[in-house]
Amino acid sequence: MRHPSLVQFEADLKRLFDSVDDYLEGKYGRKYQLHPSRPARGQTSNKAQDGLFNVGASFTAGYGSRYGRGYVVQVEMVTLERVPPHVRELIEQEAADLVNEKLAFYFPGRELTVARDRNIFKIHGDLRLGEL
Repeated sequence: MRHPSLVQFEADLKRLFDSVDDYLEGKYGRKYQLHPSRPARGQTSNKAQDGLFNVGASFTAGYGSRYGRGYVVQVEMVTLERVPPHVRELIEQEAADLVNEKLAFYFPGRELTVARDRNIFKIHGDLRLGEL
């Protein structure tokens, strides 16, 4: 059984990432050829399963991190083409900036922010779930 607040938090996080995915697909989706086994944008019911981008996050306990626990923002480009490192960094920075801008809308009343933690971007701050 999962904590109901965690289920809601992760559903809101998914909606936030879907909106960032839409933005990135609109801006960069035609710049690189889609992996041959990947469905085109909008061909599945889950944005993480189609189009050039898969935007999401994984929880980390934050050991060794200056920010502690949080969610590592992940931007995956599903292509066989070589994406230059500077372009990948630009896209990841843009995605992190968008996530940071949208946090207040998707999580009103929570103090959450995105920060670079070494070579990753992490959502950190008020991750409390409250009472069961």
